[in-house]
Amino acid sequence: MVARNYFLKSGSQPERLHDFLKKVLLPQLAHSPMGPSIILDALIAAHMPQVMTLFGFRSVEQWRAAEEKLAGLSSYRDALDQWEHGEDGPYEEYSERLLDAAPFSPPLPVAQGNDQPRIFELRVYHSLTSRQLAALNDRFEGKEIGIFHRNGIHPILYTNAITGDHLPNLTYLIPFDSLAAREKAWTAFAADPEWVKVRAESVQKFGQISSVIEMSIWRATSYSPVR
Repeated sequence: MVARNYFLKSGSQPERLHDFLKKVLLPQLAHSPMGPSIILDALIAAHMPQVMTLFGFRSVEQWRAAEEKLAGLSSYRDALDQWEHGEDGPYEEYSERLLDAAPFSPPLPVAQGNDQPRIFELRVYHSLTSRQLAALNDRFEGKEIGIFHRNGIHPILYTNAITGDHLPNLTYLIPFDSLAAREKAWTAFAADPEWVKVRAESVQKFGQISSVIEMSIWRATSYSPVR
């Protein structure tokens, strides 16, 4: 999975970026072997406005091949040049991370029909060591996911970062129908007796296996394949 975050300024940049993603990049990538894509607008994040794209590939080689194919298309290069040289520039900056899907990550669902864009919560759990990250993965794969599902939390993606800042970390993405549904689900999860027990056992055995938790809230765009 390739995650790219575009840090924008208010004005023409957000609209022009969405226009490029919707009309140029996504149609061109549709011809490459890849999984469903996710395009998200930040609702609550450290930098606003911000757009995140998530593109799934089976390997780094497949990702590079897709990029090389795009670079060889004159129509794509022309559209890219027009976007980058437009008013105010294309963005302030962007970051890019490679995320490796965890073995227990489910297949990405694709929106059907007239599905309304949902909100998504992105959680990044930073661990102090690779040993603690492995323990965090084991806890998710063990009982935690089942407790999630019982309380209305259904992540669609679990990954371990290969590149990027604050390594090692586990990143996962959760859709909710609304902010109210999100609040209700997390409240129920926090009070779940099995979760209280599982967490206590985990801390006793491994210590605090996630030292910092980052949370941000996003909304899927109307044109996002996964929304």
